[in-house]
Amino acid sequence: MRTLEHLERWRVPLHGYERGDLYNGAFRLRVRPSPARVFVIATNGGGWDHVSVSLANEKRLPTWDEMNYVKRLFFADDEPVMQLHPPASQYVNNAEVLHMWRPQELDLPLPPLWMVGLPGVTPADMPRVMAALRC
Repeated sequence: MRTLEHLERWRVPLHGYERGDLYNGAFRLRVRPSPARVFVIATNGGGWDHVSVSLANEKRLPTWDEMNYVKRLFFADDEPVMQLHPPASQYVNNAEVLHMWRPQELDLPLPPLWMVGLPGVTPADMPRVMAALRC
């Protein structure tokens, strides 16, 4: 996880606790370029870097674009992070929040790019690519 000093001006107290440190704290941020405001809690204890993201004034989950914006603020570009779908027996839902996780001691296994998509192909390119694949 990045140090959080670049976010200092958006740091807020969290329920009377201390304001945090270089890797821990709560933040209210505007997601650019949208008007959405997110509430983010960042922690790095127990062997995990963790960021929780909720919408500050809306009762909905953050979108992919909102989560991606927050990911870029809190994690380096070369750091993979994950969102988890735990087994049903471990499911917890306290609020409209999504989480990003990164283990500190392990490298996350990633699928090969060909299983995810076509590197270098944009969504605008896809109709042409799909037409070519149908031949």
